[in-house]
Amino acid sequence: MCRVVSLRVMTYNVRYFANLAAVKGAASTRRGIQEIAAALAQLQEAPHVVCLQEVETRSLRSSLSHDRGDREQTQIESYMQALDAKLTEHSRPHRYRAHYFPAHSYRVGRAKIYTTGLAILTRSDVQVRRRAEAGHDITHRPKNRVGQWLKQSRICAHVVVSDAEGHSIDIFNTHLSLPNLVSARVHQTPERMGYGKNQAKEIQALANFVADNRSSDRYVVVGDFNSLPGSPAYDLIRDVLQVHDPFPDVMAVHPDDLRSEWPTAGFMRFRMRLDHIFAGPGLRWLDFEDTHPFGRQGRWKGLSDHVPIVGRFCSRG
Repeated sequence: MCRVVSLRVMTYNVRYFANLAAVKGAASTRRGIQEIAAALAQLQEAPHVVCLQEVETRSLRSSLSHDRGDREQTQIESYMQALDAKLTEHSRPHRYRAHYFPAHSYRVGRAKIYTTGLAILTRSDVQVRRRAEAGHDITHRPKNRVGQWLKQSRICAHVVVSDAEGHSIDIFNTHLSLPNLVSARVHQTPERMGYGKNQAKEIQALANFVADNRSSDRYVVVGDFNSLPGSPAYDLIRDVLQVHDPFPDVMAVHPDDLRSEWPTAGFMRFRMRLDHIFAGPGLRWLDFEDTHPFGRQGRWKGLSDHVPIVGRFCSRG
């Protein structure tokens, strides 16, 4: 049995708002920020919680996404400013507050070439009971010094919100590493995604963090897992985090067909399902409205090299 009260959560790898640049991914742009803000603002029902991956702080790559003359504005501040304006333009009643979790910074001297991070946006009518001060490091790093220096940090962000009946819901947002294979081989075939031993190490670190910090069995773990359905990493996530993937049941699709029928990301001609929403046993999933496969016509087409997953859930009775 499901309670009447429901919440909507969205997970989206926005690729630093850089997919609409002349060279895709090369530089964050104001256009990318504006169009992703407009797409979210035009949803008939705004998600209560929005989890974003690949959000910069401030760097050389992100410079075009900031307001001119504002040397202190971060990328999430720029996006929130655009989102507020689009919500007002479309007469939406709610606004969002942002919780940002920096992950990594690539520097040359004092100059930041580019940065990485996660964000969790909570709707203005959602009570935030608790939020972590910083993302929890789940990175599996190589043993050699060069590999450690080059390795991009991976984190998990955590906030606790309340539904309208006062029940706490733990939201975990993360972004796993690519499998530790030579990058050219990774991109030659999507079937390698989720088969890296380093990913298994990060999943165990993620599982430990979730187990130590969740307040009940009402929790969701969302993000870009760089792992295909049916891969060792995907199966391990469900096992050690004690979660299930509600998408196949709700959408009446066989789990084996998720790779081909519901991709969430694309690279050249490849289509991959890398983004997921995993649910704890205390939640029941209701729908995935406003979600469409990568590469198909829809609200999110072309805005990033990923598309979001938007789902609604409620607490079990």
